[in-house]
Amino acid sequence: MSPRTKKQYADIREEKRALIMQSALEHFSLNGYHATTISHIAKHAGISKGLMYNYFPSKEELLKEIIRKSVDEMYQYFDPDHDGYLSGDEFEDFVLRIAELLKRKKAVWRLFFRLLMQEDVQKFFTENENQFRDLPGITAMLSEYFNRKKEIKPPGYDPFLDMNMFIITLKGFALTFVFSDDQYDFRFDDVVKKIIEQYK
Repeated sequence: MSPRTKKQYADIREEKRALIMQSALEHFSLNGYHATTISHIAKHAGISKGLMYNYFPSKEELLKEIIRKSVDEMYQYFDPDHDGYLSGDEFEDFVLRIAELLKRKKAVWRLFFRLLMQEDVQKFFTENENQFRDLPGITAMLSEYFNRKKEIKPPGYDPFLDMNMFIITLKGFALTFVFSDDQYDFRFDDVVKKIIEQYK
């Protein structure tokens, strides 16, 4: 049996990190961030407490990485060509990809939203927001996108209000869907289409 390559070791390490993060997400979401200990997470992940510190130096760093990974996963579809300009087609593609992500990983996003609803986690997220991707840059591109719509909208159009309504609508859609019963007739595709029609 030949020794493992560097890539194999890196893959194993990444798999273990993903397992720890999934275990932590479940514990944080269902039992609360403060009530969950490193020992709980390590036991659930099937590793020793000492080994877990080789992957994450603290519970706070683990929470930070869970949030960063989730934010990155959602915003990787925003401005895919990285030119700082959001076209109508890119806007539509972003909404479609967010919808597909929510549908494909509904259970994971349900846990993540439960985590973010905890008061102490909300505070942590707000205090560390600048570390989770370039959210101000995303806001600036969205703002510029809605400002361009002034050219085709009737007088009195408020791009800031329209942008905020889009953000609220997208958040409401995501929360309603991930917490809905699977038997509930959500008309998912129709809702996604309507959001695009309303804000593109």
